[in-house]
Amino acid sequence: MRLLNKSAIVTGAAQGLGEALARRLAMEGCDVLLADINLDKARTAADAIERETGRRTGATQTNVGNEADVSAMVDEAVRAFGKLDILVANAGIVRAHDITEMPLAEWQTVLDINLTGYFLCAQAAARAMIPNKSGTIIQINSKSGKKGSFRNSAYAASKFGGIGLTQSIALDLAPHAIRVNAICPGNLLDGTLWQESLLDQYAKTQGLSLEEVRAKYESQVPLGRGCTYEDIANVAVFLASDESSYMTGQAINVTGGQEMR
Repeated sequence: MRLLNKSAIVTGAAQGLGEALARRLAMEGCDVLLADINLDKARTAADAIERETGRRTGATQTNVGNEADVSAMVDEAVRAFGKLDILVANAGIVRAHDITEMPLAEWQTVLDINLTGYFLCAQAAARAMIPNKSGTIIQINSKSGKKGSFRNSAYAASKFGGIGLTQSIALDLAPHAIRVNAICPGNLLDGTLWQESLLDQYAKTQGLSLEEVRAKYESQVPLGRGCTYEDIANVAVFLASDESSYMTGQAINVTGGQEMR
């Protein structure tokens, strides 16, 4: 219970990594608002987490690229829980194309969700946290925020930008005792995004079978396996807790040694 009686928002929380992070925060004592574009799934996940943990949960329909949605999301968390202590900006999308084939509309959509969406969420959360002179903002970034990604230019650009944004927001909010950090996971090969989307996308764009795609990405990891939800949740809890009280503006790799910068 390292986060007892804290309150949190997790975006992109209806399934996959976001749902896993929301559940872990609740297990650590948080009340959690699950925000997602898919309200029905978010409600189902929130109800399950509340039954399992006994913590207060809620669900809200949020497009993180829409300023009005994001403002309403933060207002709902404060109204439900009385305050906002933690934001986990997890919502993100991937559209993989060779640079010569990337449609402008898809490029823009990735940046709207992954980068502008993070900006809007951090901005709204900061406005709620500043009066309390405390809070922590965590962006779920990627190893693609540290190194370019083959046939995945929009995603890498959005994640590189996210690290710069994390560092800049950390400087803005340090006088208010609000910390801002990013987590850069490796490949979540068994996660929802990979299983339902990325394996197929990469197989098509790289001319490989699904098995070859998995083997390729596992072979790149010194520790020899993909990243797990638990690997990321362990770091998220640390960053959300007072144990990391002297850390801000960091982008922490959780990549099994694949990225070391």
